[in-house]
Amino acid sequence: MLKDFVKLETFLTVARERSFSKASAKLGISQPAVTQQIKFIEKYLACKVIERKKNGIKLTNEGEELYKVATRLEKEIHSSEQDILKIINKEITFRLGASYTIGTYVIPGQCLNTVADAINNSVKLDIDVSDGIVEKLKDRKLDVGLIESPVMDNELIYREWLEDELVVVSNVPIPKILKTEELYDFDWICRNEGSHTRRVVTEVFDELGVSCKSFNVLSEVSNTTTVLQTLKKSERKQERPVVSILSKHAIMDEVANGELFEAKLRGFTMTRKFFIVYSKENKHNAYVDKVVNYILAGHC
Repeated sequence: MLKDFVKLETFLTVARERSFSKASAKLGISQPAVTQQIKFIEKYLACKVIERKKNGIKLTNEGEELYKVATRLEKEIHSSEQDILKIINKEITFRLGASYTIGTYVIPGQCLNTVADAINNSVKLDIDVSDGIVEKLKDRKLDVGLIESPVMDNELIYREWLEDELVVVSNVPIPKILKTEELYDFDWICRNEGSHTRRVVTEVFDELGVSCKSFNVLSEVSNTTTVLQTLKKSERKQERPVVSILSKHAIMDEVANGELFEAKLRGFTMTRKFFIVYSKENKHNAYVDKVVNYILAGHC
């Protein structure tokens, strides 16, 4: 079994995720395949290593010991991979894709430099809509993507990365907590119908019983940068604020400088997940693995 680390990797993933289904998603294999590999380990060792519980899984005493051994092996393998990369000394340009909000406001410029240093190669950033990033990954035009919506595809692996919050943003001061009826007092800059931001907002507005179409909409735009510029250039009228809904990541500087003002909807929090995504073909690629783990570790 030690010659086939894939099964031990599956065991480690189940143990860390505390879930067979989450391990399945992370590894990019079916849940029955995860179960089969764990059963193989238990048959090989002639003992149970994992017990299923209502709220997840629990390692048996033997499982705890196996976890310690497998973790040591994993560290040695990762160390050896880095030694191999040094021997290869392969010159590549790592292709990182990001959605507009992430590429413009979440990933700072110095992050790309530190990623490049980590893999000892250059990094090229491609900014596009999430759907575009997914298509480029499938067409092998990108190595890793950072997206703000899980455009699910069976050829890809999705890793949860950051949680993002969407807030109401105004070009003049407004109440920090907004009632539903106050939304009609504003002039709106809305995102276009196809955007993920619009989908998240629509779900919340549906619960509130309102719609972007029922507001006084000045314009519908395609990306965060255009919304920001439109808000900042709009006439500042306290009696009729111009507002939109944007990621908190995108407005931090403007809010800190007093250029824009944020508010939340009473009783609702608009959140979404950012994901790291890459092809199943690349799940054992040393460069991809290093970049993904580097970003997940909070270096960006």
